[in-house]
Amino acid sequence: MPIPKETAQRSRRRVAALIGLAAAVVVAVVAAFTDCGTTDVAEPRALTADEADRLAIARFRNFEAGGRAVTITVPDPAGGLVITGSVDYRTQLGYGVVRGTGRNTSGDGLIEWSETTVFVHPMGETPTQAPTMPPTTGWHHRPLLTSGSTLDTALAIALGLGSDRPDNAQLLPQNGAAWIGQDQVNGHRVDVVLGPGARGRADAAGSVRYWLGQDGTMHRVRAAVASEPEPVVVDFDTHSRAAVPPVPGVAPPR
Repeated sequence: MPIPKETAQRSRRRVAALIGLAAAVVVAVVAAFTDCGTTDVAEPRALTADEADRLAIARFRNFEAGGRAVTITVPDPAGGLVITGSVDYRTQLGYGVVRGTGRNTSGDGLIEWSETTVFVHPMGETPTQAPTMPPTTGWHHRPLLTSGSTLDTALAIALGLGSDRPDNAQLLPQNGAAWIGQDQVNGHRVDVVLGPGARGRADAAGSVRYWLGQDGTMHRVRAAVASEPEPVVVDFDTHSRAAVPPVPGVAPPR
């Protein structure tokens, strides 16, 4: 029996939610308390009610804002990738410039992605920011991989950091979310919170951390990724947010 379109869309949203909050896409066990710059604590502690509330609304804050400017750092032994762009959490589209180092520079150019598809537009001279109007030709596309690609994992994580409703604040501490320190990001004093499903579990799929402001605004997210010694890092508001236009000739997801 065919799955109704609305049911399939809700299923994709649930997958994105899991990716964003619990780092369900990561599959490597990592040490939990090693990020540089974070105030060290002997042991993580349980979230206060206020901290749980802030973590619960963090993804909703991104959706509420419509979108965020992001810089996504993707680790790779051959040379990392940096994506500078914006994510629209209403349409579930990301768009920006991708640059590589080392042997990864051959993929420099424009990138746009959704929950299911990655579009790339190679460029010899990559601009600092993606053009407001994307080129009308020269795009290549492929399915977004759910495993085996650090880049695609990073793209999925970035999209999953928005939700059209808050998470359940009571369930977060029960599932292992914990406070692990304080830090400063771009002049903002933030609390660093270990995401649910990672604390104190030898079989944990991975580790995700959130740098949260006093109103629940995300300023940074780090997530461990399989087979990579360095995490994927999503920094917010590193530049001015731009509208995310659909790739010409491709209808945006609904």
